[in-house]
Amino acid sequence: MTSRKKRRLYILLLAMLGLGSATALALTAFQDNLVFFYSPTDLIRQPVGRRTIRLGGMVEKGSLQRAADGQTVAFTVTDMVNKIGVTFTGQLPDLFREGQGVVAEGTVRPDGVFVAHEVLAKHDENYMPPEVADALKRAKGDAQHATSTLVTR
Repeated sequence: MTSRKKRRLYILLLAMLGLGSATALALTAFQDNLVFFYSPTDLIRQPVGRRTIRLGGMVEKGSLQRAADGQTVAFTVTDMVNKIGVTFTGQLPDLFREGQGVVAEGTVRPDGVFVAHEVLAKHDENYMPPEVADALKRAKGDAQHATSTLVTR
């Protein structure tokens, strides 16, 4: 192999190493910013540890409790099959209320309570985030399937 061919090979190898390193760094940064959506049923079936996720469902009627500090609230999010307790400290959206759709971003404590860093409420009477609607349909379908399986056995 001539010195010219060796030099070209070294340049090619260095370029491939640089491209591989840049790709690995980009994928690592992307994975760190990735936030997955879960319904209460999904979260019970598949624990996520301390990772930041989005929890969506309906705010259960009668579950909203406000702390004495006026900033901390606790409520329950349900997908009509399972429930998860949520705590949030901060300003709730104006459209937030019981019986309405909600998406909360945060982490799950070891005791199973979801600690929200951000709470988003639905826009109007007709709107529900697509992820929440899909999760509610999936949960109802799973519950109906489990019931029909119990009946047929």
